[in-house]
Amino acid sequence: MAKKKKGPRQPVGLKCSVCGAFGYITQFNKTNERLKKQTTGKTTFPLKKYCNRCRKATKFKTAKKLK
Repeated sequence: MAKKKKGPRQPVGLKCSVCGAFGYITQFNKTNERLKKQTTGKTTFPLKKYCNRCRKATKFKTAKKLK
């Protein structure tokens, strides 16, 4: 069994905001995300990616559970 990574990089699942399909798994830096939100007021998520179920580019939000 793999060990859990320690550090600011967190694995995150992405879900389509239109149909709710689970599409992608990615990582983001938790500390950099907080700093970006404090300084500019914007965050990296939601991302615009291609959804296979919708067959178009839609916004993907973060999901807590990875599938």
